[in-house]
Amino acid sequence: MARIIRHARSRGCFLEVDAQPIRLDMMDVHCQMAKEEGVLVSLNSDAHSVFDLANVQFGVGQARRGWLEKRDVLNARSVQALRSVLKGTMQKS
Repeated sequence: MARIIRHARSRGCFLEVDAQPIRLDMMDVHCQMAKEEGVLVSLNSDAHSVFDLANVQFGVGQARRGWLEKRDVLNARSVQALRSVLKGTMQKS
């Protein structure tokens, strides 16, 4: 996972916490590693219906256990701030 995180950093990519309870594919330690490497994380409820939107609580829990703060979470930004971050990624090769 460290290799993936470093590669994401070098490419200007982001990582996703899939908050569907049977997945939670990015563990809390991976969230902390991403933070240490300066890689932003996006929380995704993986909702396939309105009832699944509550899954985001599991992703938030995973992020909190990984010591992520608001500034470490891509989709916790304002639209303006998000646009700035995304614009910066389009310039990387």
